[in-house]
Amino acid sequence: MSIQRTLSIIKPDATRRNLIGKINAKIEDAGLSIIAQKMLCVTQAQAKAFYQVHAERSFYEDLCNNMVKGPIVAQVLEGEDAIHLYRTIMGATNPSNAEPGTIRHDFGESIDLNSVHGSDAPETAAQEISFFFSLIELCK
Repeated sequence: MSIQRTLSIIKPDATRRNLIGKINAKIEDAGLSIIAQKMLCVTQAQAKAFYQVHAERSFYEDLCNNMVKGPIVAQVLEGEDAIHLYRTIMGATNPSNAEPGTIRHDFGESIDLNSVHGSDAPETAAQEISFFFSLIELCK
């Protein structure tokens, strides 16, 4: 295994409910380091650009609309096998199918309001990290 970086987004449904600290605790308790973090509001155009890979899917518009409902927290996580580890910590996309103790099980409200996003592959992680962060913002 190798040290990897991955993007995490704490979505508006979670920031609205003041869950940033609780989600960060799960991330850090799993052994991942948060090496960059910022809160921002995403525009509709930015959400559409970020999720362009899903443009042909039925959930694309809802996904983009949910991302602009309030502030997000974009983060870069680093650790051994970080992409797989974070996806495990997040849990299944649908909170009702997620394992107890995962972020989506514990905090997700629905399949659409599932509290977090995480990169799914090294190439995706690199693209997604550069969407939100410049190299100077990464603290490692």
